[in-house]
Amino acid sequence: MAGHSKWANIKHKKAATDAKRGKVWTRLIKEITVAARMGGADVDANPRLRLAVDKAADANMPKENVTRAVQRGSGSLEGANYEEVRYEGYGIGGAAIIVDCMTDNRVRTVAEVRHAFNKHGGNMGTEGSVAFMFQHCGQLLFAPGVDEDRLMEAALEAGADDVIADDEGGFEVLCDPFAFAAVKDALDKAGFKAEVAEIIMKPATETVIGGDDGIKMQKILDALENLDDVQEVYTNVLIEE
Repeated sequence: MAGHSKWANIKHKKAATDAKRGKVWTRLIKEITVAARMGGADVDANPRLRLAVDKAADANMPKENVTRAVQRGSGSLEGANYEEVRYEGYGIGGAAIIVDCMTDNRVRTVAEVRHAFNKHGGNMGTEGSVAFMFQHCGQLLFAPGVDEDRLMEAALEAGADDVIADDEGGFEVLCDPFAFAAVKDALDKAGFKAEVAEIIMKPATETVIGGDDGIKMQKILDALENLDDVQEVYTNVLIEE
């Protein structure tokens, strides 16, 4: 669709991530801490921790920061006790939004999230109000130019659920969250380096919006993403540039 390019959006997101590296590191430290607390400090035995550590490496986070976060999570160092909490709500035109947070103060976090929604024309919903519109899955995105047959063979052999080609010649590999580490490893070994590799909440269907509605929607998403306690924001709309 004219004006919307998945690969342009990925590059834009990467540039924005680089510009907010300090905040990215803070979010990764929280994720590493919680992952280590829930699944142990052994990266090889804890897929969630391994994914977080890999993301930290991609974000050029110093190894000592990673080590300290793991130690805090495993209890060998003192630190804040973060918990995961999810909020759901609506953006422009009833667009679905999921906001995943890590916080040491739920009262503060819910107030900040509600304010971000209300200030920009959205509103918070109740638990489960939009989550049913999304699928929890592993997602790996490959840029145009990849050998489709080889990628499909390697992905399905590794346990992926689906390989989807897009209109620009790129590919999306989807898998069960618990199979994500194995699928990513197998594709890495086969020579396929994903542009993006994450466990996400993927919308069942997506709607493209633009113009004033797109600008308003982006303001809601930006306000949520800029909150210190927010880890990830998911929506079922694509904003046309």
